[in-house]
Amino acid sequence: MTVNLNAAASFLATHARVLERRRFELLTGEVIPQAVLGAVEGYRNADGGYGWGLEPDLRAPESQPGGALHAFEVFEQIAPATTPLAAELCDWLTSVSLPGGGLPFAFPVADPAGCAPFWTQAVPTFSLQSTAFVAGTALRVAAHDGAVAEHPWLAEATRTCIEAIRRIDSAPHAIELSFAIRFLDAAHATRPEAAELLDHLGKFLPDNGILHVAGGSAEEFMRPLDFAPNPGPARRLFDDRAVERELDDLEAGQQDDGGWPVVFASYSPAATLEWRGYTTVNAIRVLNANSRVTW
Repeated sequence: MTVNLNAAASFLATHARVLERRRFELLTGEVIPQAVLGAVEGYRNADGGYGWGLEPDLRAPESQPGGALHAFEVFEQIAPATTPLAAELCDWLTSVSLPGGGLPFAFPVADPAGCAPFWTQAVPTFSLQSTAFVAGTALRVAAHDGAVAEHPWLAEATRTCIEAIRRIDSAPHAIELSFAIRFLDAAHATRPEAAELLDHLGKFLPDNGILHVAGGSAEEFMRPLDFAPNPGPARRLFDDRAVERELDDLEAGQQDDGGWPVVFASYSPAATLEWRGYTTVNAIRVLNANSRVTW
């Protein structure tokens, strides 16, 4: 099996956002980081946060934790290049965080058009899921960006996630579990307790590492590569052969149109295509990180 990069490029040109097209071109070496940063800039608000549908199922313009996640993904991908926008995003997170640096699942929106109800109906209380997906990705940015590594918000949010994970005593929702594990994988280099907590969360994984997403479609599961997409500390929670099978399946998952499918429901026609573009770039990134792509 091989990834058809030309077909992927054609799919992205036909269906994806400029952002995903630029991220793909950065992978292939066709553009420099500034081109990707220019594409994500359109989703930035004056407050330093990100909205405007950067999270495809959250179309509202207001800055949101989901937008911060996707912006940090871009800032991670441009490594070793850095941008002051990353520290400015941390500044925004400081301004909106709950005591201790935690985040709610989402902030209120004025117009819910095109937004998934789970975003617009969120309550303004601490969410480990949102805090972990933002802080975990920020930690990966911090590995090459000193301004993010030294930012007080990241230190506070990291402590808050560590404490919340330590308190987990029953199986969390599959998506929350995946982001908590990915957070600990990212925190492993700087937080010695991350190894012990990875073992703690591993107790909630089935032997095959596949968990159905409660409230999702019948086909929606979190799989080993959702918990540990790249080689790293979290991989020890999964059987090596199971990971290789998942990589085989991901590689074989490229569709005839050049893109990868999405198993969860989207909440607008635009989001349906945008998620496929995002998923296609992410699939290639994961396969590349696992030495499955020939450039």
